[in-house]
Amino acid sequence: MNVKVDVGRSYQSQTRVEEWMTAEKAGNKGVDVLATPMLLQLIEQAAVECLAPMLAPEQISLGTYIELTHLAPTPVGFIVRTEVEVIGVDGRRVNFAVAAFDEREKIAEGSHERYVTERTRFIANLEDKQA
Repeated sequence: MNVKVDVGRSYQSQTRVEEWMTAEKAGNKGVDVLATPMLLQLIEQAAVECLAPMLAPEQISLGTYIELTHLAPTPVGFIVRTEVEVIGVDGRRVNFAVAAFDEREKIAEGSHERYVTERTRFIANLEDKQA
């Protein structure tokens, strides 16, 4: 199964940073800015959305790799723009260049890989693992 995704396909999303998304809420006391795990989630969600229209109904994509440099803090209330772009497709592997910006500057950059598989195959493998 090969994935029919064009190199250069891109997607952007915007999210306002809320209190529950901060490093403070994740346990880093006194650090009331966007937490790195939340930034990672925003990037992964953008990649999922980028691929979604290209996948068959029985297909899903799974995150398999991410390299992310968190460059700058983003305070609560700021809007984060997340950008992903497909830079390579190798069979079922789709590679993205990723970046994120707040209202003032670039806050993150890196790469992300997703693997496309059949939903039933994924569930069967998961059930085997749980047995």
